Amino acid sequence: MNQATRDYIRSHANDDARQLALHGTKDPEVDLPFALEQIAGRQKARTKIPSWAAIDGVIYPPHLSMEQCSSEQTAQYKASVSSPMHQRLLVDLTGGFGVDFSFMAQNFDRAVYVEREPSLCAISSENFKTLGLEQAEVLCADGVDYLHQLEHADLIFIDPARRNEHGGRTYGIADCTPNVLELMDELTAKADCVILKLSPMLDWRKAVTDIGCVNEVHIVSVENECKELLLVISNDKKPLMVVCVNLLSTGGRDEFCVPSNADTEPHQTKHSSLSTIHYLYEPNASIMKAGCFDLLAERFVVQQLDKNSHLFVSEEAAKDFPGRQFIIDTITSMNKRELKEALQGINRANITVRNFPLTVADLRKKLKLKDGGDVYIFATTVADEGHKLFICRKIG
Repeated sequence: MNQATRDYIRSHANDDARQLALHGTKDPEVDLPFALEQIAGRQKARTKIPSWAAIDGVIYPPHLSMEQCSSEQTAQYKASVSSPMHQRLLVDLTGGFGVDFSFMAQNFDRAVYVEREPSLCAISSENFKTLGLEQAEVLCADGVDYLHQLEHADLIFIDPARRNEHGGRTYGIADCTPNVLELMDELTAKADCVILKLSPMLDWRKAVTDIGCVNEVHIVSVENECKELLLVISNDKKPLMVVCVNLLSTGGRDEFCVPSNADTEPHQTKHSSLSTIHYLYEPNASIMKAGCFDLLAERFVVQQLDKNSHLFVSEEAAKDFPGRQFIIDTITSMNKRELKEALQGINRANITVRNFPLTVADLRKKLKLKDGGDVYIFATTVADEGHKLFICRKIG
């Protein structure tokens, strides 16, 4: 990057890269395509990797790599998972843009980043220097080839590519590149521990069964959106632990641990009379993914409305429930007269449907309500009582 390009990037840091591309530049010294890539990348990083965006000199890759890379929040979480492990050597076999690697590497004396794409290796090499990661080593090579020659590592991290040769998305473990199912014996033989990052679309129970030596499952959400599935794998015979975590923009987290002997299959439970309940709860996305609803009900003394609704209620407030919490103002059936009375004075609401025959759009049209406001309506099916609307106000 020459000085003219660097100056152009700084002077247009907050401008729309698409508009800049249309206007071009009269300075022949400016590498415009590269400059636009850096401007767009840093703008994306302000929300996705804010600590990097705050450092002048970090180089950003093309748009697709920025879209696919981990966020700072999830990378920090991986670093927290890896921190108790032996801290001599980390090997990342699928380096990419290096966000996950850079945060985990801080826990290790030596960290090897392996990536077969030369441009990403060049970018990461410069960035690791800028970030002060003196222990980082960049190797442009195929991760599987490097694994074959590796003697031993304390931790191997692998994030297999979830796109096929045509660019389409894949989700199954065997459909990703590399196929870690074929490598699992070698991975566990050459590392004390392996962290495998997978798509949140996968069934975690099947993934555990397919791999066979999983110690921990981490279901990771950010602001209630499920982002990734992390499996901690080793040959150590340990009881399986499932951790459901929701990372918050405030820096905090909701965490719910499921012991190995917990029943994670949904069962029908009897709830209290609707006339006596005052609070409604919606579990966060990681708990929804885990499916540990009976354990949740037991631990927080709440009751499921129906085994397929995944909504909970209680007579007394359940402190620190891992999800959204609401005070119930009114419960109504779909009877026209009841609806009219229950919705009196309400012209807008946030609507959620669970185990209900109408979509949000159809129900909104039927109720003639605009979106937004302070009212929350949950449309669901209640065991033995049919379709109900819970009209609520959010707590906190």
